[in-house]
Amino acid sequence: MTQLYNGKQAAELATQWRRTVSATAAAVTRPAICNWVTRGHLQVAGLDEHGRPLYALADLARAELATRDRALRLVATSGT
Repeated sequence: MTQLYNGKQAAELATQWRRTVSATAAAVTRPAICNWVTRGHLQVAGLDEHGRPLYALADLARAELATRDRALRLVATSGT
């Protein structure tokens, strides 16, 4: 069975990945995860016992990669 992650866990994983690329990268928030879903970057893979969305690791990695360049550009310009 595939491991699924809730919004908080998904945001924490995406933040870790971003900070592997750039230590100054901004954290990925739960609202950002929701935006990724709304924008079609991330698919909901299931629901938890309370009806909240869950995400697959591979889908989360693809969404983070798809949005990383813009996020890192924003961090780079805010530091100047």
